Amino acid sequence: MARPLITILIALLLSLLLLVVNVNQRQKTQYLEGVKGEKTGNFMVALTGYESAIRMYLPFSSRVETAAARIWALAEAAEQRGDLDQALAAYRSLRSAFYGVRWLRQPGADWISRCDKKIAALVPLRKGNRP
Repeated sequence: MARPLITILIALLLSLLLLVVNVNQRQKTQYLEGVKGEKTGNFMVALTGYESAIRMYLPFSSRVETAAARIWALAEAAEQRGDLDQALAAYRSLRSAFYGVRWLRQPGADWISRCDKKIAALVPLRKGNRP
């Protein structure tokens, strides 16, 4: 009786390990796409890559926090250039990336709060600039 139980536990642990390795590799690939997009000046490729890296959430992964910081930097740079549409797209992307992740608690709650404040401040400015 103990032998089948041990076999099942080993299979479950192996499956979990393979899942974590797969998600980690996919997260790395998406993060590097974001870096590539940022280096080539392609805002949407960078934004999409970093957002996808966040959505491939693994607890304790440093790439999630780094990707969030890169999206924030892209948003702030767009804001400083006066491109409120790009800034809003980045803040909304960052917020939605974390809303799309589920864990024991809401990951990125501080990022979500910061994005909510920025979006609330920028939306009226964007509407005010349009005829």
